[in-house]
Amino acid sequence: MIYILVALKAEAQAFVDKYKLLNHKNEWLHVVISGISSENMYQATLHVVNQMAKNDKLVNVGICGACHNYEIGQLIDGFKETITCVDFEISDKDKYNIVDMESDGFKKASLHVESKYMYKIVSDHFEPSTVTKDKAKKLIFDKIDEILNLVQNDKDNI
Repeated sequence: MIYILVALKAEAQAFVDKYKLLNHKNEWLHVVISGISSENMYQATLHVVNQMAKNDKLVNVGICGACHNYEIGQLIDGFKETITCVDFEISDKDKYNIVDMESDGFKKASLHVESKYMYKIVSDHFEPSTVTKDKAKKLIFDKIDEILNLVQNDKDNI
Protein backbone atom coordinates (compact mmCIF):
# COMPACT_ATOMS: atom_id res chain seq x y z
CA MET A 1 0.00 0.00 0.00
CA ILE A 2 1.16 3.53 -0.74
CA TYR A 3 -0.11 6.02 1.83
CA ILE A 4 -0.27 9.60 0.57
CA LEU A 5 -0.55 12.24 3.29
CA VAL A 6 -1.72 15.71 2.27
CA ALA A 7 -2.81 18.75 4.25
CA LEU A 8 -5.58 20.03 2.01
CA LYS A 9 -8.72 18.55 0.53
CA ALA A 10 -7.78 20.12 -2.83
CA GLU A 11 -4.46 18.23 -2.76
CA ALA A 12 -6.27 14.97 -2.02
CA GLN A 13 -8.82 15.65 -4.74
CA ALA A 14 -6.08 15.45 -7.38
CA PHE A 15 -5.45 11.79 -6.42
CA VAL A 16 -9.16 11.03 -6.01
CA ASP A 17 -9.91 12.34 -9.50
CA LYS A 18 -6.93 10.69 -11.20
CA TYR A 19 -7.53 7.24 -9.72
CA LYS A 20 -11.30 7.50 -9.21
CA LEU A 21 -10.83 6.65 -5.55
CA LEU A 22 -13.77 5.79 -3.34
CA ASN A 23 -13.36 6.99 0.24
CA HIS A 24 -9.85 8.16 -0.70
CA LYS A 25 -8.51 4.66 -1.36
CA ASN A 26 -8.26 1.65 -3.63
CA GLU A 27 -6.36 -1.66 -3.42
CA TRP A 28 -2.89 -0.03 -3.60
CA LEU A 29 -3.34 3.66 -2.71
CA HIS A 30 -4.76 5.42 0.35
CA VAL A 31 -4.92 9.21 0.60
CA VAL A 32 -5.13 10.80 4.07
CA ILE A 33 -5.95 14.48 4.69
CA SER A 34 -4.26 15.82 7.83
CA GLY A 35 -5.37 19.44 7.80
CA ILE A 36 -3.00 22.40 7.89
CA SER A 37 -0.20 22.54 10.50
CA SER A 38 2.77 20.51 11.56
CA GLU A 39 0.85 19.11 14.55
CA ASN A 40 -2.04 17.92 12.39
CA MET A 41 0.37 16.26 9.96
CA TYR A 42 2.23 14.68 12.88
CA GLN A 43 -0.96 13.16 14.29
CA ALA A 44 -2.22 11.93 10.91
CA THR A 45 1.17 10.46 9.99
CA LEU A 46 1.51 8.74 13.36
CA HIS A 47 -1.93 7.18 12.91
CA VAL A 48 -0.94 5.82 9.48
CA VAL A 49 2.49 4.63 10.68
CA ASN A 50 0.80 2.59 13.42
CA GLN A 51 -1.23 0.65 10.85
CA MET A 52 1.41 0.24 8.11
CA ALA A 53 2.75 -3.12 6.98
CA LYS A 54 6.49 -3.57 6.46
CA ASN A 55 6.42 -3.12 2.66
CA ASP A 56 4.07 -0.12 2.67
CA LYS A 57 5.33 3.27 1.54
CA LEU A 58 4.61 6.61 3.18
CA VAL A 59 4.52 9.78 1.07
CA ASN A 60 3.86 13.38 2.06
CA VAL A 61 2.73 15.44 -0.93
CA GLY A 62 1.82 19.10 -0.82
CA ILE A 63 2.29 22.58 -2.11
CA CYS A 64 4.90 25.01 -0.82
CA GLY A 65 6.05 28.57 -1.21
CA ALA A 66 9.53 29.22 -2.56
CA CYS A 67 11.84 31.99 -3.69
CA HIS A 68 12.22 32.90 -7.35
CA ASN A 69 15.05 30.35 -7.75
CA TYR A 70 12.25 27.78 -8.04
CA GLU A 71 9.62 27.72 -10.78
CA ILE A 72 5.90 27.55 -10.07
CA GLY A 73 5.00 23.88 -10.52
CA GLN A 74 8.54 22.65 -9.79
CA LEU A 75 8.72 19.35 -7.89
CA ILE A 76 10.95 19.39 -4.82
CA ASP A 77 12.24 16.38 -2.89
CA GLY A 78 11.65 17.39 0.71
CA PHE A 79 14.38 15.11 2.01
CA LYS A 80 17.01 16.54 -0.36
CA GLU A 81 16.12 20.24 -0.17
CA THR A 82 15.94 22.35 2.98
CA ILE A 83 12.35 23.27 3.76
CA THR A 84 11.51 25.69 6.55
CA CYS A 85 8.36 24.58 8.33
CA VAL A 86 6.32 27.59 9.50
CA ASP A 87 3.14 28.08 11.51
CA PHE A 88 1.75 30.86 9.33
CA GLU A 89 1.77 32.05 5.73
CA ILE A 90 4.99 33.76 4.70
CA SER A 91 5.24 36.79 2.47
CA ASP A 92 8.86 37.75 3.26
CA LYS A 93 10.64 37.01 -0.03
CA ASP A 94 14.17 37.55 1.33
CA LYS A 95 14.17 35.39 4.43
CA TYR A 96 13.47 31.84 3.16
CA ASN A 97 14.12 29.55 0.19
CA ILE A 98 11.26 27.04 0.60
CA VAL A 99 8.48 26.99 3.20
CA ASP A 100 5.55 24.77 4.07
CA MET A 101 3.41 24.17 7.12
CA GLU A 102 3.53 20.37 7.55
CA SER A 103 7.00 18.96 6.78
CA ASP A 104 8.29 18.87 10.37
CA GLY A 105 5.26 16.92 11.58
CA PHE A 106 5.69 14.36 8.80
CA LYS A 107 9.44 13.98 9.46
CA LYS A 108 8.98 13.51 13.21
CA ALA A 109 6.15 10.98 12.94
CA SER A 110 7.87 8.96 10.20
CA LEU A 111 11.29 8.86 11.83
CA HIS A 112 11.41 5.05 12.00
CA VAL A 113 9.68 4.36 8.67
CA GLU A 114 11.99 2.83 6.08
CA SER A 115 10.12 3.76 2.89
CA LYS A 116 9.23 7.43 3.31
CA TYR A 117 9.17 10.26 0.82
CA MET A 118 8.28 13.93 0.82
CA TYR A 119 7.46 15.80 -2.37
CA LYS A 120 6.42 19.43 -2.50
CA ILE A 121 5.27 21.42 -5.51
CA VAL A 122 6.01 25.13 -5.66
CA SER A 123 2.69 26.97 -5.67
CA ASP A 124 3.83 30.56 -5.26
CA HIS A 125 6.75 32.90 -4.64
CA PHE A 126 5.67 33.89 -1.14
CA GLU A 127 2.34 35.19 -2.39
CA PRO A 128 -0.05 32.76 -0.67
CA SER A 129 -3.08 34.83 -1.61
CA THR A 130 -2.53 33.78 -5.26
CA VAL A 131 -3.08 30.09 -4.44
CA THR A 132 -6.63 28.87 -4.99
CA LYS A 133 -8.09 25.42 -4.37
CA ASP A 134 -8.18 24.80 -8.11
CA LYS A 135 -4.56 25.87 -8.54
CA ALA A 136 -3.41 23.62 -5.68
CA LYS A 137 -5.31 20.67 -7.14
CA LYS A 138 -3.90 21.24 -10.64
CA LEU A 139 -0.33 21.61 -9.39
CA ILE A 140 -0.58 18.27 -7.57
CA PHE A 141 -2.48 16.57 -10.41
CA ASP A 142 0.23 17.54 -12.92
CA LYS A 143 2.96 15.88 -10.80
CA ILE A 144 1.19 12.69 -9.64
CA ASP A 145 2.73 10.44 -12.31
CA GLU A 146 6.23 11.75 -11.62
CA ILE A 147 5.81 11.38 -7.85
CA LEU A 148 4.46 7.84 -8.01
CA ASN A 149 7.16 6.81 -10.50
CA LEU A 150 9.81 8.08 -8.07
CA VAL A 151 8.20 6.23 -5.16
CA GLN A 152 7.56 2.96 -7.00
CA ASN A 153 10.99 2.83 -8.66
CA ASP A 154 13.05 3.78 -5.60
CA LYS A 155 15.65 1.19 -4.77
CA ASP A 156 17.44 3.20 -2.09
CA ASN A 157 14.91 4.10 0.56
CA ILE A 158 15.59 7.15 2.68
